[in-house]
Amino acid sequence: MVTDILMPQLGESVTEGTISTWLKKPGDPVTKYEPICEVTTDKVNAEVPSTFDGTITELIAKEGETVEVGQLICRIEVSGEEAEEAKAETPVPSEVPKPAANEKDDSQKNRYSPAVLRLAQENDIDLTQLTGSGKGGRITRKDVLRAIEEGVGQSKAAQVTSAVIQEKPAEAEKDVKKEAVKPATDSGNVLENGDIEIPVSGVRRMIANRMVESKHEAPHAWTMMEVDVTGLVELRHRMKKDFQEREGVKLTFMPFFIKAVVDSLKEFPYLNSVWADDKIILKKRINISMAAATDDALYVPVIHDADEKNILGLAKSVQNLAEKTRAGKLEVSDMEGGTFTVNNTGSFGSIQSQPIINSPQAAILSFESIVKRPVVINDMIAVRDMMNICMSLDHRILDGLMAGKFLKRVKERLESYGPDTKF
Repeated sequence: MVTDILMPQLGESVTEGTISTWLKKPGDPVTKYEPICEVTTDKVNAEVPSTFDGTITELIAKEGETVEVGQLICRIEVSGEEAEEAKAETPVPSEVPKPAANEKDDSQKNRYSPAVLRLAQENDIDLTQLTGSGKGGRITRKDVLRAIEEGVGQSKAAQVTSAVIQEKPAEAEKDVKKEAVKPATDSGNVLENGDIEIPVSGVRRMIANRMVESKHEAPHAWTMMEVDVTGLVELRHRMKKDFQEREGVKLTFMPFFIKAVVDSLKEFPYLNSVWADDKIILKKRINISMAAATDDALYVPVIHDADEKNILGLAKSVQNLAEKTRAGKLEVSDMEGGTFTVNNTGSFGSIQSQPIINSPQAAILSFESIVKRPVVINDMIAVRDMMNICMSLDHRILDGLMAGKFLKRVKERLESYGPDTKF
C-alpha cells in the first residue's frame, strides 16, 4: 500500500515549510521515526520523520519548494500491519461550510503568507488587483500562479518592462546574454562584470519573508528613551565573578533587561498582546522572545513564563538558548509562543536602532550599547553609564501614550538598581 506523507505543522501559527534537504530518495528503505527530510520554517529548522516502515516511492516536493501544512510532500510504500495502520490513519477530508451565495467573506483579504508575498514580488504582481480564493478571501499561491499564467495583476513597472521587451526583442535578448554567469565559485556565481551572486538560503529566505510580512501588515511606530544604568553596571561588576562561581552561569545584563520588561508587561497588558484581524488578544502568559544571532541567520527562541523567573532563572534561560542557537540545536518548542521580543543590539556596539516587529506581537524592544557620557545631575556634570532603549510598536494595537508609559516603567526599573541591590 502506498501512503501519502503530508507536510506537518512544525510549530504554533506555522502554515508552511520549505524543503531544504531530502535525506532519502526514491527506492530507499525507511524505518518509522527515521528523518526523511529537513524543513525550514519561519520559526525553526526541523527534521520530518517517517510515520511508517517502508520504502520511499516518490518525492513530490522539490528541494527549495515551499509547501503548505497538510500538503503532500512524498509517498511511502508500506505493507502488512503497517499498511493497515496507514489505512486507518489516513485522514478523511471534512467538508468546510461555505458562506451563503449572497454573503461575501473578505476577513482575510489583505493577509498574505510569506510564500504568496515572495511569489508576487518575484513576478511583479500587484496583490491588490487579485481576487482570493482562500478562506475569508485570502489570496493563495494558486491565485498568484493563475495571475502569472494569465498575465493579469502586473504592477505598472512590470507592464512597462514587458512593453519595452516586446518592442525591442533583439536588445532584450542582448541584455539577457549580458547576465549570463560564469562557473560557480565557493561563495557563489561570478558574473561577467565581477559581481558575485550568492544563492539565498532557506533560512535567509524565511527571514526575508517574515520581515516583509511584518512591515507590510503592521504600521510601525518608534520611540526611544535614555536610561542611566550606572547603578546596574556597578552591581553587575561587583557580582559577576561570585555569581558565576556559585551558579555556574555568566551574569550578563540581559536577565536584568528582561526582568524589567516582564514586570512592566504586567502593568501594561496591551504590550503583551497580538493583533488578530477584528480583535486584539491579550496574552495570559508572558513568553519573551529573545533575538539570538549566528554567523548567517537570526533566530528568536522563547523564554516561556519569564515572569515566573528570578534573575538566576532568566540568566540560565538566556545562556541555555544562546548555546542551543549557536550549536544549531534549537527545537520547535524553543521557538513557540512568544508574546514580546527583546533584542540586545548593544552587544555589538549599536547606540540606536529601529527593530522590525516580530509579527503578530505588539512590540519589540532593543537595548542599546552602554556608554559613559557626561550628564547634568543636580546642576553638576557627572560621568554616568547611559543606554538608549528603542521600541517599535504596532500602531493598530498601541498608541504613543501607552507605549511611552510602558517604556518609562522599564526605565525606572533599570535605574532602580544599585551596587547593593539584592536579587
